[in-house]
Amino acid sequence: MLNRYDRSSPMSGEAEVKYLDGDFRVVRPGAFVRCAVTGVPIPLEELKYWSVDLQEAYASPQAVLQRLQPQAGQ
Repeated sequence: MLNRYDRSSPMSGEAEVKYLDGDFRVVRPGAFVRCAVTGVPIPLEELKYWSVDLQEAYASPQAVLQRLQPQAGQ
């Protein structure tokens, strides 16, 4: 039996996720998604922050704020 950390497990890579209002749907199975701001992996069971409009995941509230701040010079 394969455990959660076995490299040959189909759940060990990056997941593809469709972000919905208040929920998300896994399109391609995996163990994590990447934060759109920091690039750090976020385990799916810990995913709390995302943008439906941008279809991006965020690791923390600070990453959300960083993404939403207007870029300097715009």
